Amino acid sequence: MMWLCDVKLILADRMIENGSLRIENGVIAEIAESAGQPSGFTVFPGFIDMHGDMIELELEPRPKVDFPMQVAVGHLDARLAAAGVTTAYAGVSFSRSAKDGERRSFEHTSRIIRALKDSVQGLRVDHRIHARFDVTYTKAIAALEGLLDAGAVDLVSVMDHTPGQGQYRNIENLIAYRIRGGATEAEARARLQAQMDNAVPTEELLQNLRDVSRLCQARGVAMASHDDDTVEKARLMADIGVVISEFPVTMEAAEVAVERGLMIAMGAPNAMRGQSYSGNLSARDAHAAGLLHILAADYHPAAILPAIRALADADPDGLVGAVRLASKNPAKALGLGDRGEIAPGKRADLAIVDASDRVVQTYAAGEIIFSNGAGPQGAARPDVAAVA
Repeated sequence: MMWLCDVKLILADRMIENGSLRIENGVIAEIAESAGQPSGFTVFPGFIDMHGDMIELELEPRPKVDFPMQVAVGHLDARLAAAGVTTAYAGVSFSRSAKDGERRSFEHTSRIIRALKDSVQGLRVDHRIHARFDVTYTKAIAALEGLLDAGAVDLVSVMDHTPGQGQYRNIENLIAYRIRGGATEAEARARLQAQMDNAVPTEELLQNLRDVSRLCQARGVAMASHDDDTVEKARLMADIGVVISEFPVTMEAAEVAVERGLMIAMGAPNAMRGQSYSGNLSARDAHAAGLLHILAADYHPAAILPAIRALADADPDGLVGAVRLASKNPAKALGLGDRGEIAPGKRADLAIVDASDRVVQTYAAGEIIFSNGAGPQGAARPDVAAVA
């Protein structure tokens, strides 16, 4: 049993400016108002990241440079813990354009998912698997089914990266992006044209969506859409049972998704920077319109805390409401009823932040999984004024 004393507590519905909480057997057992001197530390609920793309780059930091799974996962685990993330869904992708054996190919991704699931035991963060499924990749559906049957996948998102729609509906933006990556303009245009010429027929895409939805629903695995760019696409995704719309490209698609009961997830780097790197919908604009429910690390977990700060002033519930975007809301969307807020009976997953807005300690189920040497000291019993 341990108390964290004289700290600001960010609860799901309010802040306690000077409070204490008791941790027992990995769970928050009690919350109280403090009568002691405030320490200057703020306790946030541990962040829940439902979409992080970092593991693929950890495994292959340079093209064809493969790192061992233990090295890659261990480093990612440390990065996440240092950012206050206590539950993380590692995004791994099946892509039709990948060659056999390459990153995101049928065989490579299946192997990564199984190896990753076997490697996360004993790590600091609660790691889960988010399978990003390219709906044009028909032959990979059988592999996805096997992974779901094995309990190796915890979340599935469906996407179509064919140029001319979705995330890449603005062809000129995509060409400019590939030129920045080292391609010539001629090479970029030729590759895009080849991809569009090789597009999968619409009826095959629809059947693939129905098949993936059936697999997920039969196994109780949540399903997300990705890069919804039209009203029609948002309606289709709602019809097939999607519960989260990730990174909608347009405000119109986001509005329809919310009308149909979906939760909107967008990238913390987008919210932190105030814009999408690809020129799509700004997370801040979605938030201002009341269309943002979840912040995801996307490609950088350290962006979560500054993204919360960037949205707090504009949130109807201030900092409390912005914090829910990375804690209670993703927990609700993903069925994680045991965590996501600072409340009695919930897992003691906590991110402790100093006056300079740095994460100084992270707790997972009551155990310190990251510390920079600072942070409040545990006490046997605080000087409390009243139970909160």
